[in-house]
Amino acid sequence: MIAQLTTEAIALLKQLIETVSFSKEEDKTATLIETWFKTHNLEYKRTLNNVWAVNKYFDEGKPTLLLNSHQDTVKPNSAYTRDPFKASVEDGKLYGLGSNDAGGCLVALIATFTYFYHRDDLKYNLVLVASAEEENSGSKGLNSMLPLLPPIDVAIVGEPTLMHLAIAEKGLVVFDAVVKGTPSHAAHPNADNVIYKSIEVLQWFRDFKFEKTSEALGDVKLTVSQINAGKQHNAVPADLNLVIDVRVNDAYTNAEIAEILQAQAPVASITPRSLRLNSSSIPQDHDLVKAGVSMGRNTYGSPTLSDQAALSCPSLKLGPGDSTRSHSADEYIYLHEVEEGVALYVELLERVII
Repeated sequence: MIAQLTTEAIALLKQLIETVSFSKEEDKTATLIETWFKTHNLEYKRTLNNVWAVNKYFDEGKPTLLLNSHQDTVKPNSAYTRDPFKASVEDGKLYGLGSNDAGGCLVALIATFTYFYHRDDLKYNLVLVASAEEENSGSKGLNSMLPLLPPIDVAIVGEPTLMHLAIAEKGLVVFDAVVKGTPSHAAHPNADNVIYKSIEVLQWFRDFKFEKTSEALGDVKLTVSQINAGKQHNAVPADLNLVIDVRVNDAYTNAEIAEILQAQAPVASITPRSLRLNSSSIPQDHDLVKAGVSMGRNTYGSPTLSDQAALSCPSLKLGPGDSTRSHSADEYIYLHEVEEGVALYVELLERVII
């Protein structure tokens, strides 16, 4: 059964690759996923472009495990040498946009859910969500689904990890900061030129360190990623705008990061765009982690953001493919990675939920 489901999953992945599914444009891929559920006679629901289902013998008295991955992709970059919407196989590699991030994970989880769907002896309920709007952290993706789903006790989020166990994931806060100065004509002296003032401000951000570190995720990573000031050559502007990208470890909440920077940063104002993309983790002694380690999988902390940020329950990032290929030109996943992904997902769950 696993071999047949894996073959069908790879066929579905090829269809997904050849169907445009940019964030907010996942309607056609959602329809393809619906077809899978219909073909396998599985009850499901569709909410906007999110397709979801619970196992046949769902029992409110049991804990619930969420299986989640996303349908949407970023737009192909200009360095592609292949048709990003053509699913082609060469030397064991399946090329195409979204093949690695996160189509391989998604179809492997769908196959795994299908494998367990009819079992009546599970210790956990299973909920599968093929979600939308992950790449843009949109409002109509997994976060919008959580009020509709049964309470979730633990989650596996499908992202390319080479099927190793990402037991923690950094959160993200993006800040808009303003440095104030005195506007003037460029021909006149100005001891309060905001562009020169920004040198010290940038040095402060470069050198600032958050005190708490994390065993899994290391230090908080703060990066000034954008700067903007002035509109014409002969006018010194009144203010200068910065964008600061902060990758948050599990030693801080996003709100704490905002409080620290608002109290200490040498700027006129610093405002978070959102505080909802928090760090995520799962205890190392959780049954899912112990089972994965017993299968020879490594544990690590992930610096990249995923739909884990929408979850408040313990969550594990795990999936076939390699994160370094994500958003790259001529994206691909090895067929054997998808095959191993299904097999390892099934084995992991059998060790925990049977």
